Amino acid sequence: MKVFRKVSAGDMAFDVVNTMLQALIFFIMIYPLYYIVIASISEPSEVLTGHVFLLPKGFQLDGYKQVFMSPDIVTGYRNSIFYTFLGTIINLFVTLPCAYSLSRKDLRGRNGFTLFFSFTMFFSGGMVPSYMVVKGLGLLNSFWALLLPAAMSVWNMIICRNFFEHNIPLELLEVSRIDGCMNIRFFIQIVLPLSKALIAVMTLFYAVGHWNSYFSALLYLTDRAKYPLQLVLRNTLISNSPMTSNTTLTDTAAMHRMIEMLKYALVVVSSVPVLILYPFVQKHFVQGVMIGSIKG
Repeated sequence: MKVFRKVSAGDMAFDVVNTMLQALIFFIMIYPLYYIVIASISEPSEVLTGHVFLLPKGFQLDGYKQVFMSPDIVTGYRNSIFYTFLGTIINLFVTLPCAYSLSRKDLRGRNGFTLFFSFTMFFSGGMVPSYMVVKGLGLLNSFWALLLPAAMSVWNMIICRNFFEHNIPLELLEVSRIDGCMNIRFFIQIVLPLSKALIAVMTLFYAVGHWNSYFSALLYLTDRAKYPLQLVLRNTLISNSPMTSNTTLTDTAAMHRMIEMLKYALVVVSSVPVLILYPFVQKHFVQGVMIGSIKG
């Protein structure tokens, strides 16, 4: 038997206002992404004059054709996938054991280690000393220069440490020890399977960071065959700028048209892999962030 609850006028007004407010916030967040997509397939003159708002006008794919005509784009995609995949594995391999070790109260000097790691969040040598270290290690112009210096984010390590500290019961460790389980086995076979949500979130954080990174490649790489996608796209856009090209006045309009096409097409091309990855970890995202957050 269904029980109908009488809804007051105040509750109904609240629901209406709340729904409208959420719809407005959703539109504000989603429209810039939607606009970039429709602008990338619209005639640049229509975009520049502000005629593109809800639907594309003057459908064309010249921007995408221009992007993928360059062989560097395909190479950049391959390199970025490689850097993101290997870099994320290295990040997880370093961050998770370090965070778990610091979460153990029986670790001697763990407060000192935590302070040492936290110090690096606020103070660093800077760009020039970092470059000298990479050069001194012989990593210049190698993919290791992009992966090893960024092997661990201290902030992500602190999130993982708090997760392990508050969500892995000490009693579980004691029971495992009674059964003869050593620390490494306990971490691999018990802690990691219980931390799937956290691992998913850390994978997303690190993968997006590697995919969007270009400044390290700009500093340490000179071989164009090793450039990641973001650096290739940056150079492609700059090389088609009127300020850096030998163009005449008659070519200026065509150059501006090409820049507009490239600008939006490059954003779409570089964002697609991240948008594909996110749905696979979205269900773990909120849970992993909340349970791994810093607690007072």
